[in-house]
Amino acid sequence: MPDARPLHPRHGPHRPAAGTPPRRPRSIRRTTTHTSTRPAGLLGDVVISGVGRDLVTRAEGAAEVVSAATLDATIAFVEDRSVRSIAVWPPMPLDTLIGVRASGGFRKVLDDALEGTPAGADRTGSLAYQLLDEVPTAVLVSGFALAGAGLHPPRGTFSLDHNADICAGWARGGTILVEGEALGHVPGVTGPPAPSLDGPDPLAWHDMGPTPPHTMKRWRRIDVWSSTGEPAGGPVEGPVEVEAFFRDSHFDAGGQEIVVHEYTVRASLDPASLVFISCIADIGVLPWVECPAAAASASRLAGTPAQDLRSRIRETFVGTSTCTHLNDTLRALAAVPHLAEAIRSAH
Repeated sequence: MPDARPLHPRHGPHRPAAGTPPRRPRSIRRTTTHTSTRPAGLLGDVVISGVGRDLVTRAEGAAEVVSAATLDATIAFVEDRSVRSIAVWPPMPLDTLIGVRASGGFRKVLDDALEGTPAGADRTGSLAYQLLDEVPTAVLVSGFALAGAGLHPPRGTFSLDHNADICAGWARGGTILVEGEALGHVPGVTGPPAPSLDGPDPLAWHDMGPTPPHTMKRWRRIDVWSSTGEPAGGPVEGPVEVEAFFRDSHFDAGGQEIVVHEYTVRASLDPASLVFISCIADIGVLPWVECPAAAASASRLAGTPAQDLRSRIRETFVGTSTCTHLNDTLRALAAVPHLAEAIRSAH
């Protein structure tokens, strides 16, 4: 059905991907989703269901699930975005996260909770940690469901200016701040209808249940392989290649899925040191005309060891040359050494 919604005149690129690329022989695919619903109504708590899977594809094409994880969290979004409950499987000690705001500071409390534990030792690569690390931005984008339903904070109760210059989309003089000042709230995003990511491969993504209206869903796919076709650590080994796909989508009152953010990142890493050789970000969908300026920041990963990636992003990927959602996509690539080792182990 054609999309008849009026588009904002200053909307960003609308080039959403359709389908999912085939799995490569001798590769691993990590997929995660965070589904944010409001079962008690639009002004009720946000319930986040996270699911993740690592799938190795062998040389002959056989597939094996080598890791799986789930997350369940309840967030008091309207009150103060604090964590009411949170749990992951495989289990981690998360009691100290109860009552913590799922925004600034959440990741520090998480890392402190895991320090000195087996889960903490593997926190750059494990699926469960990836699901937890995604919580702050999954909560952030869950607010699109309220805006999409026409619900906004009363004028004067929310400051737009405190977010000024945090990323390309929130640059001073840009669409969000200029129109937001006039409206009293962030202008509504008008993204394109979401093409299905399904295809002929039933194993392209992990199993997912139905998605009700007024839901936000965050999708990630990270494919890792060797450019020679040999597993990382094999006898003839070229650069480690990575393709990472990311999408935020909103299911409106009628159940139509609309894309809010979408990137595909491609990177190459030295096979011995796992230092980034190159990294580029291709834009699928972004909300505003100012947002695409951030895509060039991905190239700054060249020369960065994968194990240093989370700290590098946190400390230096700030300001109007960056994008919050691209930053998270790059942070997720800290798992590449873990994923490359999983390929070696499977072969």
